[in-house]
Amino acid sequence: MRPFFMKRTHHCNELRPEHAGSTVTLEGWVHSRRDLGGVLFLDLRDREGRTQTVFDPSDFSPENFDRATRLHSESVVRVIGRVRVRPAGTENPRIPTGQVEVLAQVLEVLNDADVLPFPVDDPELANKVNEELRLQYRYLDLRRPEMMRNLRLRSKVAIATRQFMDESGFLEVETPTLFKSTPEGAREFLVPNRRDPGTFYALPQSPQQFKQILMVSGVERYFQLARCYRDEDLRADRQPEFTQVDIEMSFIEREDIYALIEGLLKRVWKTALGMDLPTPFRRISFEEALNRWGIDKPDTRFGMELVDFTDDFRASTFKVFSGTVANGGVVKAINAKGLACATQGQIETMTEYAKSFGAKGLAFIKVEGGEWKSPIVKFFSAAEKEALTKKLAIVEGDLILFAADQWLNACEILGKIRLYCAEVLKGQGKLTIDPARFDFLWVVDFPLLSFDKEMNRWYSSHHPFTAPVDEDVPLLKLDPKKVRGQHYDIVVNGVELGGGSIRIHQPALQKTIFEDILAIPPEETQLRFGYMLDAFRYGAPPHGGIALGFDRMCAILCGTTSIRDVIAFPKTAKGVCLMTHSPTSVTPRQLKDLYLEVKAARKEEPPKPA
Repeated sequence: MRPFFMKRTHHCNELRPEHAGSTVTLEGWVHSRRDLGGVLFLDLRDREGRTQTVFDPSDFSPENFDRATRLHSESVVRVIGRVRVRPAGTENPRIPTGQVEVLAQVLEVLNDADVLPFPVDDPELANKVNEELRLQYRYLDLRRPEMMRNLRLRSKVAIATRQFMDESGFLEVETPTLFKSTPEGAREFLVPNRRDPGTFYALPQSPQQFKQILMVSGVERYFQLARCYRDEDLRADRQPEFTQVDIEMSFIEREDIYALIEGLLKRVWKTALGMDLPTPFRRISFEEALNRWGIDKPDTRFGMELVDFTDDFRASTFKVFSGTVANGGVVKAINAKGLACATQGQIETMTEYAKSFGAKGLAFIKVEGGEWKSPIVKFFSAAEKEALTKKLAIVEGDLILFAADQWLNACEILGKIRLYCAEVLKGQGKLTIDPARFDFLWVVDFPLLSFDKEMNRWYSSHHPFTAPVDEDVPLLKLDPKKVRGQHYDIVVNGVELGGGSIRIHQPALQKTIFEDILAIPPEETQLRFGYMLDAFRYGAPPHGGIALGFDRMCAILCGTTSIRDVIAFPKTAKGVCLMTHSPTSVTPRQLKDLYLEVKAARKEEPPKPA
């Protein structure tokens, strides 16, 4: 007959000295095992934490004690025992239960574990494990306390978000995940429709059009934690499926969005980190961001700002600089202080960054041994050297890096190099950034339109539903490049946390943007957006919104650079789930039901060794 066992009375992070003398039942995984002088110590772990249990052979039969000594790590057990205060000098201040231990009286093995493919009880060893192996055994990886902490924090942030939005008068509305194809923007995931062969749904890249329709519907304040999908090349901050905090409001202006999001982030940071964010956040224009930091999502926690030398080199004998200025370009530079020691390999890396933007090379000066070391210095006049010294505060050990190109290119070249230099300097211990520092800012006044020289046409910098700044509307047909959009990005520590805009709500203006500016034929406009234009004819309120990257936000709060660390079951950079081995091929019968035929031969990979 199976012996009677008590149900779990406490979790593994609950026992304290006041529980001493009581009999408790704990259930969980064997986190670690230590045999000290014939007495066995098992650290028992569950979702909440760890408790040390003690197995004295005098309290067990030899058979049961031997069973306990042969337990593998991560075996699932139930322990019944008496709580006692640990002897003086044996306390463990690193865990909340470190003042007590449980003297085991009964052990039941609920499930014995095989030898693990990698350790989960040692953070240093686990972090050295190949990430692909961790993703293959994701259920083991998630047992690590730091991963469970990430999931717990993510849950708290989601709850805090919902509470704040509810208190602010928003309705949570779910929008469809089977949508129509809208080919502009990122590549979509298509879903074949069996009921009407040859037609397809698309998984939404965002609920943009639905949430605008909800404003026409009179919902006024909408939000959801929306699942979105993009079939694009992946990076540390990208996944094929992701979550965003999607928001739309009626009868508002940009200031209302700023106040709402600052309030939401203030609540989230307080809930997750116990931190009070100072508000309002700083605001800078797109042009200022590019001019000073070379990027529209600047990390303002360190200096190394771009400095303009266009006027100083307008008449220079160094033709690379003066020729660029004569052709309407600019000359900019940054001072990577303390980086004159840069290796040849590091200089080559920075040069490749410059070439990736179309530059022919990278001009630089190393300040070493009291000299300016560079083949270009001989072309500089005394006035040009003085301007460089004064504006860049040049001293021994500095590395000066130049970009001479059209304005946007020059800014972006140095913006990329600036971030690389910061990483090098951090690695050398010459640049320290407080990990608990969060520099929030709004980037505003983006250009509404950008020009594609190859296609010889304008396209939307954000999306075609973004409203132009009111005073710039007359410039739409006169000088489109000068039109600013009512678009805004929220940025923290060099990460774009989210973006949005005030939308066009007037049918005539929206039609003008589609047909006259973006040159979309009327029949295509009707096919792709006809239902939206029809809805706007029946009384669309002024409205705007924003979407925050929920995964990115959680990664920032958890102090990790990869959103894979805050997603329970993420994909690899190739969009593969290593645990379930998806995506996979399907049967001929499935393809036949969908009236599809696979033309490309699939490459069969040899099976991987266990």
